[in-house]
Amino acid sequence: MVGSKSFISDLHSKYAEKTWNETFKLVRRCMDKSRGDTKPCEPLIRCLKILHESLNVLSLSAMASRLEIIAKQRGMGSHLSPTETTCYLTADMFYLEVLLLPGGEVEDVKLAQHGEAPVSSESLLQLLKSKKFEEFSVKLKGLSALYNIPGDNETKIKVYTALQFLGKDLQKISHLPRALREYNLQVDMILNGRIGYLLAGSEGIPMTIQYYISPSDILLMSDSERCSVGQLALVTVGPTDCTHKLQMASVIPQPPQLDAQGLPLFSPVCEELSGMMPACFQLKLQPPLPMLSSFVEKLSQITDVAIADTDLQWAPFPQLMMTLLGENGGDKTWDGQDAHFLVPLPGREMHSYVLPGAAWEETALRGALVSTIPFTHPAHVPALLELLRHQCAINTLLASCITSHRPSPGPVCDLYCEVFPESGSSLSVTFHLSDSDSLSVLLVNVADSRKLTCSLFAVGSEDQSMDEYVSRVLKRCMSIPVTMRALNRRLSKRTCGEPLPACPSTVSTADGSPASPPLPMSYEADGQKRDCPGLESIGIPTTPSTAAMFSQDAMEAESAFCLSVTEVNTNPTVNPYPSASVCVCIHIGCTTTISQNLSSQFNA
Repeated sequence: MVGSKSFISDLHSKYAEKTWNETFKLVRRCMDKSRGDTKPCEPLIRCLKILHESLNVLSLSAMASRLEIIAKQRGMGSHLSPTETTCYLTADMFYLEVLLLPGGEVEDVKLAQHGEAPVSSESLLQLLKSKKFEEFSVKLKGLSALYNIPGDNETKIKVYTALQFLGKDLQKISHLPRALREYNLQVDMILNGRIGYLLAGSEGIPMTIQYYISPSDILLMSDSERCSVGQLALVTVGPTDCTHKLQMASVIPQPPQLDAQGLPLFSPVCEELSGMMPACFQLKLQPPLPMLSSFVEKLSQITDVAIADTDLQWAPFPQLMMTLLGENGGDKTWDGQDAHFLVPLPGREMHSYVLPGAAWEETALRGALVSTIPFTHPAHVPALLELLRHQCAINTLLASCITSHRPSPGPVCDLYCEVFPESGSSLSVTFHLSDSDSLSVLLVNVADSRKLTCSLFAVGSEDQSMDEYVSRVLKRCMSIPVTMRALNRRLSKRTCGEPLPACPSTVSTADGSPASPPLPMSYEADGQKRDCPGLESIGIPTTPSTAAMFSQDAMEAESAFCLSVTEVNTNPTVNPYPSASVCVCIHIGCTTTISQNLSSQFNA
């Protein structure tokens, strides 16, 4: 023990007079010494990193040393130019040029990806100017991930070339003419574009596709968030156990010839236009998407590439939704019991929604969180996005019934509902009107993300215009509680003997399909008239003529949607019902057939 203390004391005395620069040089010499292992010594890298973080970068040599250690962390090489004014960070498939000033400031940062000339990068420059070295290191990690393919440089070059041609073909498909369905071009591209809203890749960020956005996201997002809200998919490549034929040139002839669906006719992927590679194109979903088992099977049918079952954790679908929404209090298990949620709405209104455990436990209704979808051809992407949008529409409706509010002594609900799965793309909502002796059922069918239809089964309700009205409200707000609120009010007017306003005629787009109607201009809150949020941001003209397209009743329903977004979502913890009563839930065994004895069962 005495010998160790003496040794440490000797080291302290030996290096007490050494400068920090000499200490840096000593650590770097140790790192550069010949070792059997070609990987850098991790303890030494951590040591040098700590030393650098403890000191300010005030000289050219200090900045060069800091860049060197970042490069080693990312498995890259680094060296200074002969004039010692440029630091190069090099990898197999790209490199950076960092132009340095004598005081350690950074004048410019240029990025050169494989086969391309160096291009100045403003974002990388600002990170180094602000000395945000950790964020700069993360950017380098993203660049390296673009070439995360096993094999030699020749293989990596082929894979990168295939990814480049894929991106160019997706851009061509995105620019093909089509009829508009929405009032705002970006929203229309997201919801209806063959390739969604496409953002070109840059500086380590792959090409990004924005493929779905809910009405509530549209209302709440600001201009700065337009490209990050909703469901995104990154277009990347990834290694595979077997080889796949990937394009090595564009497969869309010029000028493009279109089929009946408006998609281009692709050239055959012959040997001259392709190559066999140990990789596959990928859509990386952000965030991961809960998908029913039937939809996961359809993904593989489109691409002819199976998603590895080891990557999928199957679970009851409500459990996936609750986990993703963070509404199960940290409990990640589904015990098969009924899930009961309270949904607060504007005007001090409260709904009760029950998801019956036995119904949602069926094998056909199990799902998994899908984060990566492999594919091999640009023709797969439009079909994949349509399937993803379809699933997103189902998820949005189901998520509207899932909240952090649970039954407890206190709130009395204005409407009690049970959400029952009828198939993978349809569900029913059973509810009871306070002034009626019978149960009613609203059947919701989601044929795809744009074709949502509702059928009402209620005593004395055979008016087809009611189904059309509810379908339009649901399509516009994509919320079951908001739709049920509008339906409940309309049915209450009927039972009270009030005349119902006629449902407005459907507005059509250029291709003859129903267009989404505009939102109302304003709503009442706290006795004051307020403008609906976000209307201009989604391109809806707020003029008297647009308001006239809806009857007063329809506008009232959509105003409830504006209120539910602006008031409820921003303050979800407020309980507007402090009374001491207990909520009563409706439980029925089957909602497919509605018989006359349901009324007596409910009363019992």
